[in-house]
Amino acid sequence: MHVVLTGCAGFIGHHVAKRLLDLGMSVIGIDCFDETLYPAALHHAQLAPLLSHPRFRFVEGNILDAALLGAITKEASAMIHLAALAGVRPSLSQASRYMRYNVEGTQNILSACQQHRIERIVFASSSSVYGAHCAVPFSEEDPAVLPASPYAASKRAGELLCATHCDLYGGSIAALRFFTVYGPHQRPEMAIASFAARILRGETVFLHGNGESARDYTYIDDIIDGVIAALHKTSDRTLGLRCYNLGGEKTTTLRELVSLLESALGRSARIEWRPDQPGDVPITWSSLDRSRRELGYSPTVDIRQGIARYADWLRSRQPAS
Repeated sequence: MHVVLTGCAGFIGHHVAKRLLDLGMSVIGIDCFDETLYPAALHHAQLAPLLSHPRFRFVEGNILDAALLGAITKEASAMIHLAALAGVRPSLSQASRYMRYNVEGTQNILSACQQHRIERIVFASSSSVYGAHCAVPFSEEDPAVLPASPYAASKRAGELLCATHCDLYGGSIAALRFFTVYGPHQRPEMAIASFAARILRGETVFLHGNGESARDYTYIDDIIDGVIAALHKTSDRTLGLRCYNLGGEKTTTLRELVSLLESALGRSARIEWRPDQPGDVPITWSSLDRSRRELGYSPTVDIRQGIARYADWLRSRQPAS
């Protein structure tokens, strides 16, 4: 299989690229090294190990460049679209920019697939599409019509564009609703990475709300298993658009998360409490009934194991002092 992978230098993207290559596939990766959330140097470092692989070709570019997308998809048999501006909080101040990249960029991807008759597409959506008003655990059958941030709205809009594409042109699209992904190389501004780094440096950890907000944390290896399973699922030409939750199926409160990090790192956190932030939701929690039944997806790394693995990886990258 010849796969085009957008966002190949990102946290999830470079892990997906490696797994695809390990499975014998050929990959054309595209990335623009956007620095909204972290420096381009980190993207380059994540990409570097892939560049010497004989079945990997990298193209530096932007998903807003429709001509470039058309050129690199000519010989592809599948598309995995991960590229996006991520993060709820920065989307509040950059709403128009998020809409352009995440909505217009996704339409450009779909148009390139239409042009070259690529009928197998995996689209990275987000658990944020459920907003704050769906019953838990979140099911793909929920309406998801009240996203709580521009980022969440842009991901839901991407799903709707995928639905329209399937109705008009056919094909199979698996839209994957990721639930708070973490693990080695995760984005430094995300809670686990940020808290862990601050605890190790003896700096204050800023927590928002009352500590009872809860997230369904999902280890990166489980997410990659789900992405590959979804890619295989798109061989079903009758799939149309199908949304799938990829989560851990359990929740961890903010207080519990900090406690797990303290235990794994062997250090106590200095905590300062702050008010809730706009755009945050009180809980995310995945129902995996559909993903388990149709993808064979079943997470294997629980939060305690995942935090321990992340802490080991983080310590391996710290100076001896």
